[in-house]
Amino acid sequence: MPHIHILPPLLANQIAAGEVVERPASVVKELLENAIDAGATKIDIVIEKGGIQKIGIMDNGCGINKEDLPLALARHATSKIQTLEDLMNIMSLGFRGEALASISSVAKLLLTSKTSEQDTAWQLIASFNEKAPELKPSAHPTGTTIEVQDLFFNTPARRKFLKSENTEFNHLEEVVRRIALSHFNIAFSLKHNGKLLWQVPVANNTLAQEQRLKTLLGDNFLNHCLAIDFERHDLKLHGWIGLPTHSRSQRDQQYFYINGRVVRDKVVNHAIAQAYQDVMYGQRHPVFVLFFECNPELVDVNVHPTKHEVRFRESQFVHDFIFHAIHQAIAQGSQDTAETLQPKPAEAFSLPKTEYTTSSKSEVLSQSEKGLGFRFQGNPPPKQQTLQVRETIAAYQHLHPREETFASLEKEPPLGYAIGQLHNTFILAQNSEGLLIVDMHAAHERIIYEQMKQNIEQQQITQQKLLVPLVIKVSPLEAELAEQNQTAFQVMGFDLDRLSHDSLRVSSIPTALMNFNVEILLQDILADINAHGLKNHRLQNILMERLGNVACKRAIKTNHQLTIPEMNNLLRTMEKTPRYAQCNHGRPTVHSLSLAEIDKLFLRGR
Repeated sequence: MPHIHILPPLLANQIAAGEVVERPASVVKELLENAIDAGATKIDIVIEKGGIQKIGIMDNGCGINKEDLPLALARHATSKIQTLEDLMNIMSLGFRGEALASISSVAKLLLTSKTSEQDTAWQLIASFNEKAPELKPSAHPTGTTIEVQDLFFNTPARRKFLKSENTEFNHLEEVVRRIALSHFNIAFSLKHNGKLLWQVPVANNTLAQEQRLKTLLGDNFLNHCLAIDFERHDLKLHGWIGLPTHSRSQRDQQYFYINGRVVRDKVVNHAIAQAYQDVMYGQRHPVFVLFFECNPELVDVNVHPTKHEVRFRESQFVHDFIFHAIHQAIAQGSQDTAETLQPKPAEAFSLPKTEYTTSSKSEVLSQSEKGLGFRFQGNPPPKQQTLQVRETIAAYQHLHPREETFASLEKEPPLGYAIGQLHNTFILAQNSEGLLIVDMHAAHERIIYEQMKQNIEQQQITQQKLLVPLVIKVSPLEAELAEQNQTAFQVMGFDLDRLSHDSLRVSSIPTALMNFNVEILLQDILADINAHGLKNHRLQNILMERLGNVACKRAIKTNHQLTIPEMNNLLRTMEKTPRYAQCNHGRPTVHSLSLAEIDKLFLRGR
C-alpha cells in the first residue's frame, strides 16, 4: 500500500470542482450567488459559445478589498461565516468558500474588483500552478467582474462530457431565470454570442414583478395563475400558483425558494402535489413561483455542495403548512389567500321540481321595486343597462321566491343566471361580462365529491364490519407503527389492533374500500410512514379516488333535461363549493366568453 500523503492544492481543488462545477450553468450559479451576497442591484451576464468559451459576470456590489483578493481564490476562504452559530443561521446564498477556488482550478479566471473606499480597482489573474496569483491595478467601477474562459481546458476528460452549445446554454439560461425570479430588487441582463436576449429592470412593485414573470415565463403563466400570500406560526408562503386548468406535461415551470435560495426538496414537492391532487387532470404538473420564508434555524442548507437540497428540522410541520396554504388558495379560487379566509363547505344539492308561472314584465318589475332595497355599486350604469339588470334579477327572484333575499343579490353572482340548456349537457348562463358554459355533469360531480370529502374531514366515514377479521403479517417495526398510529387509522375508517410482534388484526374497513386488497394497502401505508414519517397519504389518496368514482356515478348525466330554476340552483351551489372550476378529475367545469370575445367572433366593430 502506498504511503498516505497530502494532495497538492491544485489537485484537491480539481477534485472539489467535480462536486461544484458540473457544467457552465454551475459556474454561473456560483458567481451570481456571490454577486447577490455582495449587495449588487445590477448584474450583467455575458456568455459565449454556451458558456464553454466564456462566462462574464459584472455586478455593482460592494467589491473585494485588494488585500482580500488572493484569499478569494483559496479553498474554504469566506467572509460570510466565522462561527458554528453563523452556520446555523445562514441567510447568504454562498458560504462554503469553495466556488472560486474550484472554478479557477478547471478554467482560466480573471477577477477585477473595486470597493468604494479604494481609489483604483485591482485585477487578479488566476495561476494554474503552485505560484501565487498575479495582482495588478486596473480601471473598473465599484463592484466586481469575473471572467471565466475555456472551461475544463486542463481536464479534457471532463470537457468531453459537455453537451452541444445550445444544450449547455439552455441549462445556463434556466439558472439565470431561476435567480432572476427570486430577486426582484436586482436588475439582470443576459447576452449570448453578442446578442441581448432579455433584460429585466428592478421590480419593486406588483405590476413590475408581474412584468418580470411575463418576460421570463411568458404571458400564459401570468394569465392563468393565482397570487398567494399565506402566513402562520412564523412561516410565510407567497408568490404565484397556476390554475389547475393551466398545467404542463413536464415540471419545467416550478420554482420554489426557501429564504431566497432555490431548492429541490421532496417534502415540498409532495405537499404541492397533494394540494393539486384532485383538481389536476391526468399526469399533468402544476406551475408555480413560490417563496417560503422561515427562521433559518428551522432549515439546514449545508446538506449538499451545490446547496440545492435542504433538510427541515420539522418536515411534517412544513409539509402541512405548504399543503394547507396552496390547497386553500385553490379552493378559494381567489388572489387573496390570507389566513382569515376559510374554504366554504359545499351545501347539499338537489334538483327541485319547481312549478312556476310566468308574469308580465310590468308585474315582475313592480315586485322588484317594492322595498327590495336594490342599489347599484359605484357610478350608475346607462339607463338601458340598468333596466336589463333589474329585469334579470327581478325575473330570477320571481322564479325563486323562497331563495336568497333581494338584498343578497345586489352583487351579481359570479356564474350569473341560467338562460338555457345546450343539448341537455351544458348550462348556458349570462352575467354582465358575457356568456358562461357549464358542464352540468362535471359541476355536479365536484359538488358531490366535496360533500363526501367534508364527511371524511368531520370523521363521518361509514365502516363495514368484517364477518371474519383479517389477520395481516407485517414486520415487527410496522406492527409497532400500526399500534402507535391506531387512532389515525380509526379516523380513516379502520378498526385494527396488534395481535403479536409481527401481526395485525383488522375488524372493520371503510365501506369505500370494499373489494379492495386491504392487506397490500395497509402494508404500503406502514412502509410509507416508516420511510417518510408522513401521514396516511396513500390511504387518503385511494379513498379520494374511490370517492371520485362514486361522485361520477351519482352526478346528473348527459341528456338530463333541467328547468331554469334547477340550472340556477346548480350554479348557486357551485359558487359555494370549493374548487368548483374543476371536476375531481381535473377537467374544467365552466368556460367563459366575454362580450369582447363574442364580438370578435362576429367581426363586430371592424
